[in-house]
Amino acid sequence: MTFPDITPDLRADVPQLRGRLLPNHDMSGLTWFRVGGPAQVLFTPADEEDLAHLLASLPAEIPVTVVGLGSNLIVRDGGIPGVVIRLGGKAFGEISLEADDRLRAGTAVPDVKVARAAADASLDGLAFYRGIPGCIGGALRMNAGAHGGETTDVLVEARGVTRKGEIVRLSHADMGFTYRNSAAETHEIIFTSALFQGRPGDQAAIFAEMDRVTAAREAAQPIKERTGGSTFKNPQGGKAWQLIDAAGCRGLRVGGAQVSEMHCNFLINTGGATAADIEGLGEEVRRRVKQNSGFELQWEIKRLGVAS
Repeated sequence: MTFPDITPDLRADVPQLRGRLLPNHDMSGLTWFRVGGPAQVLFTPADEEDLAHLLASLPAEIPVTVVGLGSNLIVRDGGIPGVVIRLGGKAFGEISLEADDRLRAGTAVPDVKVARAAADASLDGLAFYRGIPGCIGGALRMNAGAHGGETTDVLVEARGVTRKGEIVRLSHADMGFTYRNSAAETHEIIFTSALFQGRPGDQAAIFAEMDRVTAAREAAQPIKERTGGSTFKNPQGGKAWQLIDAAGCRGLRVGGAQVSEMHCNFLINTGGATAADIEGLGEEVRRRVKQNSGFELQWEIKRLGVAS
């Protein structure tokens, strides 16, 4: 699918923009599954002010979608209409230490780099980020967690830009964290940075914990495959992978997509899969689990765009 090119109109309406506007940009290379159609416009802002300029001037009828590192994402084969925003570069990729054992990170920073920066500064409490693929922006939106820690445990505040182009700060309470979710979509905010609370710790012990997280992840998850991380949320009273396994879905295939043999809450692009294959496989897994156990699995992976 090819969308109408609206970049000339955007440049005319917001002549002060300094970031890149790319029409019909192929999104498959920006997702870990390596599938999906184009973004009608991919915008990479130069900094927070640049992002605010675009959002303040953008007509309300043009949809806005935010993507991060693409680790927990399916872009459908028909692509994403409107403006897709992807933060990157120095403006959104810096980490700094602050007073009172706090660490601030731009939302384009990979989670693993936050864990490493905290360890380098002997700050405990953030090592769990070593086991989470993706970036801080995604961690804020979905209260990312692993190995006994969650974003809600360590976040002090987040900063971002609203759909109207207003720069705002959200306290921990404002974030409305729940299991693998937050109130970010309700607030219509694109996060630009986050402030985390650590605590003094022994550096050697922190690095040892990060090594444990790394080893556990490598032993249990198909991290060398084209995958999107955990596919479904754990339902109350159950483990998603156990329910999937009990429903006979381990190794199940649809086209080029497969349920991982190593960890059956992971879907894999074995080569040549389409986004429809992967999403269709996920829906078939959900159907079989519901039929077998009565549990209705909820997607943890975000699915964006339109079918081809």
